[in-house]
Amino acid sequence: MTRPSRFFAALPALAALLMSGLGTAAQAFQLVTEQEAAASRAAPEPLVPRTVPAPDAPRINLVAPSLTAAVPSPTRIQVQFQAAAPAAIKPESFRVRYGALRLDITSRITGAAKVTATGIDVAEAALPKGSHRLFIEIQDSAGRTAERQVQFVVE
Repeated sequence: MTRPSRFFAALPALAALLMSGLGTAAQAFQLVTEQEAAASRAAPEPLVPRTVPAPDAPRINLVAPSLTAAVPSPTRIQVQFQAAAPAAIKPESFRVRYGALRLDITSRITGAAKVTATGIDVAEAALPKGSHRLFIEIQDSAGRTAERQVQFVVE
């Protein structure tokens, strides 16, 4: 009978271990730090030549967050991609850059959500209060690139 009693005695520790693993998976991740946001706001705007998108370039549609009001933190970031037939979206070409410094935060996002040919859905991305700007880029199988700039304010 000593074996079952050891098993039952270990159950609370095992349950706590399992619950702690589950809790971290559901927590928001830090998309941008306070220091990165401040450095981006303080940086001068880079000179970027205006270009006309290639005909039939992919489309990048922002589904969430809604940009009609301030955004809470953490927030959901959901983006959909559309390619012009017969081309297809190349998920491996997905890039996200942040702010005036164009800090590459792609790996932070892809570490939290999977990029597919139809888009990406990040459940909870934490950002500091203030204004933010993301540059989202995707390419199709015909080599055409699209970029979408998204600006929002976190309350």
